Amino acid sequence: MTGNADDKILLAVTGWDPEIWRSEFAKAASGRKLVLDADTDKENIRYALVWKQRQGSLAGLPNLEVIFSLGAGVDHVFHDLQIPDVPIVRIVSPDLTMRMSEYVVWQVLDHQRLGQRYRQQQRQKVWHEDRRQPAAHEVTVGILGLGVLGRDAAQKLRMLGFRVSGWSRRLQTIEGVTTHFGKDGLKDFLKDVDIVVCLLPLTPDTKGILSMTMFAQMKAEGPLGAPTLINAGRGGLQNEPDILSALDRGMLSVVTLDVFNKEPLPKDSPLWTHPQVMVTPHAAASSSPQALVPEIIAQIESYERGEPLKNIVDRAAQY
Repeated sequence: MTGNADDKILLAVTGWDPEIWRSEFAKAASGRKLVLDADTDKENIRYALVWKQRQGSLAGLPNLEVIFSLGAGVDHVFHDLQIPDVPIVRIVSPDLTMRMSEYVVWQVLDHQRLGQRYRQQQRQKVWHEDRRQPAAHEVTVGILGLGVLGRDAAQKLRMLGFRVSGWSRRLQTIEGVTTHFGKDGLKDFLKDVDIVVCLLPLTPDTKGILSMTMFAQMKAEGPLGAPTLINAGRGGLQNEPDILSALDRGMLSVVTLDVFNKEPLPKDSPLWTHPQVMVTPHAAASSSPQALVPEIIAQIESYERGEPLKNIVDRAAQY
């Protein structure tokens, strides 16, 4: 299986400057032309790069062979009800993985070292050292989702001395990490964690999982007080009114949210001003064209040599 000079790659994105991608493909000098409009040459489009593509933008491409998702998740792909029946590939980039692990480690350390409390004291001009700060080995960090991003974050946290546990839909094994799986395993996972990091994909099964039902299964008190929540997965995973209610009722102590049900986060959202909430603007692990374009080209070239595609999405599970 080899390419030819007429083969084209369709870029179907919204909310992203397409010229950045076109520029990076030109720099790569792969000889492949990136087009923004499928109508210009439907017959010769063999690959599509997508991020929140418009409905039907991939329909009617008779020779389309592979769809590449430009984000860590693929839920945005399935919003299009006219997705062709071809393989969908997640781009796994060391750059994106490292960026997510940096974000997770940053937020875990911030919560462990009482960052939110000290920022409030600074605003109030209060000088008070809390001598009850627990050491890393006294704190259990639980990671929801043990894919590429979750596994790497778990390993980084272990290196810092944290106790780490993880939960996934299927059984996973990670050295030094206590793992749980399935519905029954989720209960055991929740009862021991002090900081919950959510890196789950958004699927019909995980939608709204960060809710009062989950918070009620978490332990009431640990070395940091009530448990802490960090969501850097997808906004659709969280029930935002339930998060606010859990904070106000003392079921959660502090929350960091990088993703939201509606983005940008509306200015009237109470999450902006809640003293126990840290908001970041979906910035945990941005996809970098400079880092991803070489990965995409490498995948296409290996595919055209007859090698199997990597990181193919399970359409039934939607990740």
